[in-house]
Amino acid sequence: MRVIDHAPHGWFLLEEDGALFLDVNCSHSFVSYNFMLRLDAQERSAYESEGRAFINRLATAVQDSGPNSRSSRFYERNLSGTYSDEVTKTIEDWRASS
Repeated sequence: MRVIDHAPHGWFLLEEDGALFLDVNCSHSFVSYNFMLRLDAQERSAYESEGRAFINRLATAVQDSGPNSRSSRFYERNLSGTYSDEVTKTIEDWRASS
């Protein structure tokens, strides 16, 4: 896994074996948490044509949806628990080398 791009205090875009993942720092009132999803084919196509602007919009949509709520359209896509340790190490290594 490797970091492709990031917005400080907002999100990290990561890649692993050709798959793209977005790790969003969500904040709702006094609760903050990370929410990670794999970009689907449509999102990946939008990223390839629009770049960072699309990722900013997607991260905002994730944040604004309250993704840990079952009513969020992103709820079922949560991969945070699956990749938590790997993402943390990847980001730590990336920061150390930057």
